[in-house]
Amino acid sequence: MDTLEGDDSCKAHCLVLSYPMQGHINPLLQFSKRLQHKGIKVTLVNTRFISKTIHRASSNSSIALETISDGYDEGGVDQAESFPVYLKRFEQVGTQTLSELVEKMNGSGFPVDCIVYDSCLPWALSVARKFGLVGAIFLTQSCAVDCISYHAYKGLLNLPHTENKISSLPGLPPLEPQDMPSYIYNYGSQSDIFEVIFDVSVYGQFATGDEADWVLCNTFYELEKEVVEWLGKFKSLLKTVGPTIPSMYLDKNLKDDKGYGFNIFEPNSDACMKWLSDRAKGSVIYVSFGSTAEPKAEQMEELACGLIASDKHFLWVVRASEQAKLPENFVSQKGLVVSWCPQLDVLANEAIGCFVTHCGWNSTLEALSFGIPMVAMPHSHDQSTNAKYIMDVWKTGLKPEADREKGIVKRQAIENCIRELLEGKRAKEIKNNADKWKRLAREAMVEGGSSDKNIDEFVASLVISKTCM
Repeated sequence: MDTLEGDDSCKAHCLVLSYPMQGHINPLLQFSKRLQHKGIKVTLVNTRFISKTIHRASSNSSIALETISDGYDEGGVDQAESFPVYLKRFEQVGTQTLSELVEKMNGSGFPVDCIVYDSCLPWALSVARKFGLVGAIFLTQSCAVDCISYHAYKGLLNLPHTENKISSLPGLPPLEPQDMPSYIYNYGSQSDIFEVIFDVSVYGQFATGDEADWVLCNTFYELEKEVVEWLGKFKSLLKTVGPTIPSMYLDKNLKDDKGYGFNIFEPNSDACMKWLSDRAKGSVIYVSFGSTAEPKAEQMEELACGLIASDKHFLWVVRASEQAKLPENFVSQKGLVVSWCPQLDVLANEAIGCFVTHCGWNSTLEALSFGIPMVAMPHSHDQSTNAKYIMDVWKTGLKPEADREKGIVKRQAIENCIRELLEGKRAKEIKNNADKWKRLAREAMVEGGSSDKNIDEFVASLVISKTCM
């Protein structure tokens, strides 16, 4: 579908509401760009605190930004007494301030027609219903994880799911308990955080997902065909719209879309790219555990020793808050440690041979889209399920076993996986699989591809329902 031209007041107008974290902002921002390219007026909404802390690239100036309050405008979640308190306050204040924003927009000449809301913020649907708007939930996890969550929501999985048996769920491979999301596997543990995450990820998602007009999934049909079809039996307007990667790395239809445009951390771009430019093709190990994972100091030491023992060049992202966990006097002639980097540019660089990842869904989709083999070291949330798929379903990587006592992946296991991906007997097969998914990811987003057609269908429904006077 071509970009629509004309008076903005005659365009359908979507508010796109993201949970205030880097891993949630990125996919919803990219989806916003796709909608705008196809003629929808988009306003991206986030919290007042996060809007003051993110670094914004000028290339995304065409996306309008608005803010609401989470009740903690000076410090966000860190200002709250606890995570459960934060979420409760966010729902109370967020519902009120989002309603005020819709009222402001409706009186400005650009009335709102639709709210696309992050699945972590299910209360946004009540605001959409209050104003008679289309409500579209945006699922930021894989459809496989959504399927597991659906079964938990319906009471079809025992919690905590720690029984030593294989689970067979429709559309999914056989799953051992440790392949389940942590909020399923660890539900009822000593920490209440798993119950809170369970409530957000499961009950919040499906309590409104059943009522939402659209269910939009950040994946692509070819990647999760069986489970997408199974979930689609219960929600006909469940549509895959990913991978939500900047266009210039996929279909190239959005000429200025070369990056996400928002960074909570300032990347060491020049240092990273200059260092990579001096490395041979496929020779570098890229290591990053995303914007929130907090590995134990012992795990950091094992990883550091495994990287050095591999005798390969490595680029390791260690956030400033985590650098105290590095081994004392850690130095490597073959390694570069940075506090943050431009991950898309790094993965697109021909020097990268493999990616040691925490298996967050965004990082997983990025690696698949760039054809990069992975060493899967999941930390929490949905990451264990993603790791299962990386190794056994998509066959684009290896997962080193953690010891059962502490859950630590030892240096020898890390070194072995790295060597196998870069020079072992399975290296060529795994790389070929990675290249296959890279091709299919791009095909999904080109004009007429599976995700592109789904986005067109969503856009067309908004255009049809919009009445211009």
